Amino acid sequence: MVMPTDSDDESATTNGTLVDVRNLKKYFPVREGILLRAQAQNKAVDDVSFTIMPGETLGLVGESGCGKSTLGKCVVRLYDPTEGEIHFEGNDIARLKPRGLKATRRHIQMIFQDPVESLNSRHTVGEIIEEPLKIHKMGTAEERKARVTQLLETVGLPARSVTRYPFEFSGGQRQRIGIARALALNPKLIVCDEPVSALDVSIQSQVLNLMNDLQRDLGLAYLFIAHDLAVVKHISDRIAIMYLGRIVEIGDGDEVYEKQRHPYTKALIDAIPVPDPRHTAKMKPLEGDVPSPINPPSGCAFHPRCTFAKDICKTDRPELREMASTGVSHRVACHFDL
Repeated sequence: MVMPTDSDDESATTNGTLVDVRNLKKYFPVREGILLRAQAQNKAVDDVSFTIMPGETLGLVGESGCGKSTLGKCVVRLYDPTEGEIHFEGNDIARLKPRGLKATRRHIQMIFQDPVESLNSRHTVGEIIEEPLKIHKMGTAEERKARVTQLLETVGLPARSVTRYPFEFSGGQRQRIGIARALALNPKLIVCDEPVSALDVSIQSQVLNLMNDLQRDLGLAYLFIAHDLAVVKHISDRIAIMYLGRIVEIGDGDEVYEKQRHPYTKALIDAIPVPDPRHTAKMKPLEGDVPSPINPPSGCAFHPRCTFAKDICKTDRPELREMASTGVSHRVACHFDL
């Protein structure tokens, strides 16, 4: 059975930070006219920094269009960053050439949002899960087959699934296949791009519990991307709140959830449905849509929708600062201590 081990690694895991993203930017050119010249920049990710420790889950939350999926794809280098650094085990992978990138991708995998589109409908489940092993030329044919069987059992699917096609499975089962594929090379980090948002609520809990079990047993680190704070709280050690390409609050999961300090975080948490007819929301629901990342507001990007906004919010963009009074690491990008 093929089992990637630490002896195969090009760089050993350290006791320090696994991922260190520094001042990451990803801009997409907006092309117009007959010659399709770039007339503007879509600032999908605009100066983002964060760290992930080995075995930790960092939850990344925000409205649709805030740039969180683009950020995840930059971390796995599906997108090349415009600026910034992505340090993985001390090595900056942001500018790696294809050969070095292929070796690093053994340790960084991704689970995609749509379990239908992310699986090749013309391949059997066995072929889908075995493909990463073939690409990295790991093991003999028999060893790869044994590894596929083991992975299916790990994610709770019968071994006979190897000969079936993705369309023969339910949504939750297809996502389990995607998880098995992500586990094939024994990665250290998995970027989870809204892995349960397309599933029924009852199936969501099963997949989340599976991911928790895998993290405990295999020592995985997750960058868990979602728009549902309740889901993120269930699985995350720390939570980062993203708005219009930037992180506006980041800290311990319980701290951010219970003692949120940014108006946007407060609005997101207050919008979570509570099954109690006597419950009254603390804040008015957010009005308007997320501004365009092509032409973001001056100053604090959230000020057009913020009930606490003052004149300084319209002119000066706040940087993430430590909230010393909380007792734990908790940083907020706001001019005021709310």
